[in-house]
Amino acid sequence: MQNTYISSLIFAFLTTLSVATTAAPSIKPEAPTPITTQMTQSEPSAKVNLNAADAETLRRDLFGIGAAKAKAIIAYRESNGPFTAVDELLEVKGIGKALMEKNRDRLEIK
Repeated sequence: MQNTYISSLIFAFLTTLSVATTAAPSIKPEAPTPITTQMTQSEPSAKVNLNAADAETLRRDLFGIGAAKAKAIIAYRESNGPFTAVDELLEVKGIGKALMEKNRDRLEIK
């Protein structure tokens, strides 16, 4: 009787193991896109001229600048004249030091 019990347990274990390996899908992991490719796709190639860029360009090419902040930059430029320095962007409502530093390398004054 003990021999039959052990045989039954071994059979059940082997059957379970067989079903588990057969049912498991074989998934091939996709090769991840290299970081350098990801970076070049999202980075614009030219700097943004604060005195000539329209609201869409500001929104699209600068980090953390949405439609409202882009319009605020345009409004500031229209009421105060052209920017004389990149740091003058800090005078625009909603633009803080952190946001300025994120975008400093993307900005220019012409």
